[in-house]
Amino acid sequence: MQRLQPLLSRLHWSVSVPILAMLLLAVTWGGHPQGVLVAVIAVTLVGAVLASVHHAEVVAHQVGEPFGSLILAASVTVIEVGLIVTLMAGGGHGNASLARDTVFSAAMICVNGIAGASLLVGALKRRLAVFNPEGSGSALATVATIAAICLVLPTFTTSHPGPEFSGAQLTFAAVASLAVYALFVFTQTVRHRDFFLPVAMDGTVRDLDGDEHADPPGVRPALTSGVLLLLALVAVVGLAKIESHPIEDAVDALGLPRSFVGVVIALLVLLPESIAAVRQALADRVQISLNLAYGSAMASIGLTIPAIAVASIWLDGPLVLGLEPTQIVLLAITMLVATLTVVPGRAKTLHGGLHLALLAAFLFLAANP
Repeated sequence: MQRLQPLLSRLHWSVSVPILAMLLLAVTWGGHPQGVLVAVIAVTLVGAVLASVHHAEVVAHQVGEPFGSLILAASVTVIEVGLIVTLMAGGGHGNASLARDTVFSAAMICVNGIAGASLLVGALKRRLAVFNPEGSGSALATVATIAAICLVLPTFTTSHPGPEFSGAQLTFAAVASLAVYALFVFTQTVRHRDFFLPVAMDGTVRDLDGDEHADPPGVRPALTSGVLLLLALVAVVGLAKIESHPIEDAVDALGLPRSFVGVVIALLVLLPESIAAVRQALADRVQISLNLAYGSAMASIGLTIPAIAVASIWLDGPLVLGLEPTQIVLLAITMLVATLTVVPGRAKTLHGGLHLALLAAFLFLAANP
């Protein structure tokens, strides 16, 4: 026992939680948990999400910005695609629009919720939240373009009945989304990397390698965190799949529309990004918060829709992607307000409050359409 104590003292929660989550996943996979076990899975799921945030930040600190934001965004997309595909494969009423509802919810939560909370926190701390309008504006324009191609156009196309793409149209949307996303990543990481780095109050790029920041953790800790991040993500996807039936039952019991399941999934998978973005805003790095917010929205649409398009080859049933009129109006207002927020390069608490008000409107109308 005395020999085990040094080992246990070094066993950080961020290491033990992913391992415990994987063990719980192995034990409960394929079953239908009830009662206390559902609560245990939910608590473990939250712990796995928090662990993924920790390890993603370790890896991000090693590779630097804006690569770190891309890692977090990719992590969210892995979770999202895994959940959507597994739920759609299970069939059932309302799953035809699950991808649309989840992706649209993710976009609204990212652009209004994560960005709004970050701007509000940053402005409360420094009176003004300062960021680079060139980088943030480019990210927002990419989000708007991908959202229009993948979510708005299916509502108005006529080749296929209903708000759906034909096979050729879905292929075009998937390829176009990937191309636009790849172009943005090239812009963010190669051509104009400085546009996506934190800025000081006078608009100059801040040095992220100064004394105020800790040294990178090293290659070995970063690789360890990379492996644990992968385990945490697999655990989150698997445990969320197990929790999906209780979530659907709870949505039905509360009398909410089945489309609200997509909102719950989006809230779940974006929890790591939300925590990381607010922490960056508290550290006066609002630009990184916006990188996370807009990058996650971009990846949620631009990577999820192509993945679902490929999965639709073996998935039965229709794939409804077109937004409803109320959703299109919310998306249009969100993009307008976000544009007016980003253009000056600095935001007041008002701007954060406006985005949070739009998020509240989205959530309320999702529950009461």
